[in-house]
Amino acid sequence: MKRNTILILAAALVSSGAFHAQMADPLSSEFRQMYDRVKYNLTKMAEKMPQEHYGFKPTEETRTFSQIVGHVADVQARTCSVINGAPKALNASSKTGNAELVAALKESFSLCDQAFDSLTDANAVDTFMMPPGQHHSKIGPLMAAAVSHSSEEYGYMAVYLRLKGIVPPSSEASERPADRPPREMKYRMETTKPGTLRCYLYTLLDVTRLPAAGRNFCGP
Repeated sequence: MKRNTILILAAALVSSGAFHAQMADPLSSEFRQMYDRVKYNLTKMAEKMPQEHYGFKPTEETRTFSQIVGHVADVQARTCSVINGAPKALNASSKTGNAELVAALKESFSLCDQAFDSLTDANAVDTFMMPPGQHHSKIGPLMAAAVSHSSEEYGYMAVYLRLKGIVPPSSEASERPADRPPREMKYRMETTKPGTLRCYLYTLLDVTRLPAAGRNFCGP
């Protein structure tokens, strides 16, 4: 029993080493995956909502759909541009049209792409100054503005779409991008050869998003 435990731990260490060798920045890469999902869903949502519904709001007290899209674009642009070292304001909240708001949202994502492209595990906790003179880590504002806040707003906007009989992108499997297939953990686990601990670890980390070299451990 003790010998088997030692062998399992040794296999786990070898597998972990192989994984880190193939993904130099596993932590920041995982953050980027979260951001990519939000980016895809929000962009598709803004494109799916017809122009005639951009002024829609469920109750008098809430914001219109266009106001939420503009708000998301402004928050993302403001945060990510500061991280990029070139503060920029889009003033998207002043826009009302579908085309101009979708363009503003995509521009904000372009700025956040730059910020995430520069993110590594080593510099994730580097501090810098954000208005109004507050020190923050690099990863903190990025995750707060481009992942947490944007995900929250997406949840609100999904209700707007449902009320208009439109299925939100995250609920419409047919619109899932080709490079982001659904997880198949059960299948991967059942078809893995006994003792292949490395495949098990890769599967837990979402094998569909790993390099080909990692996916090969789990079969086709």
